Amino acid sequence: MGERNYLIEGVSGSGKTSVATELQRRGYHVVHGDRDLAYKGDPLSGRPLDFSTLDQSRLDMAFRHRHHIWDVEKVKSLMSDKVHRLSFFCGGARNFHSFIDSFDEVFVLEVDVDTLKKRLSERPEDEFGGKPEEQEFVLKLHATKEETPGNATIIDATAPLASVVDDILSRCAPGEANTLCPQLALSRNDNEGSGLPRHKAAAVVLTNEGRSELL
Repeated sequence: MGERNYLIEGVSGSGKTSVATELQRRGYHVVHGDRDLAYKGDPLSGRPLDFSTLDQSRLDMAFRHRHHIWDVEKVKSLMSDKVHRLSFFCGGARNFHSFIDSFDEVFVLEVDVDTLKKRLSERPEDEFGGKPEEQEFVLKLHATKEETPGNATIIDATAPLASVVDDILSRCAPGEANTLCPQLALSRNDNEGSGLPRHKAAAVVLTNEGRSELL
């Protein structure tokens, strides 16, 4: 989906969703991997798990986490479509070894343990990381770094959100930080004199065919 594709990883609570949302607000193309690509399967073969055939006593949180994977073929298909100049895949998958080398760069959001504890404590219980046992599990992953991709660029995610996104964008291409995606900025400028209210003009984007549409 991009001429250049980037993966944004990190433990639960590191800020992946917030970064993805801010990138989208600035007009960049984002794939929410844990929502759009994920399923429970074998991290080596990719074969989906049939939970009805498994010993239910083994299906604890750690087991489910280890089998949280992304659809590799879908990832590669999205990456091969060069519609967007930059695309950001946000989320975590236990089979990242199957596609990580295809990304132009991998970013890992890193926070200190106190910040992580605070963020997790503010999560509702129906969100992963909101329950005490899930928080303990996440803190263990944070401490061991056992799921951190090698050769990744570490991003200080304790900084304000805008600064975190600026840091990422500055590493993707010169001049990207502190700006809107050029395509979105162009569409906003084109609509300054359109008579649309400012909040409507700001929601205009270019379609793949070059036409502008209101979101």
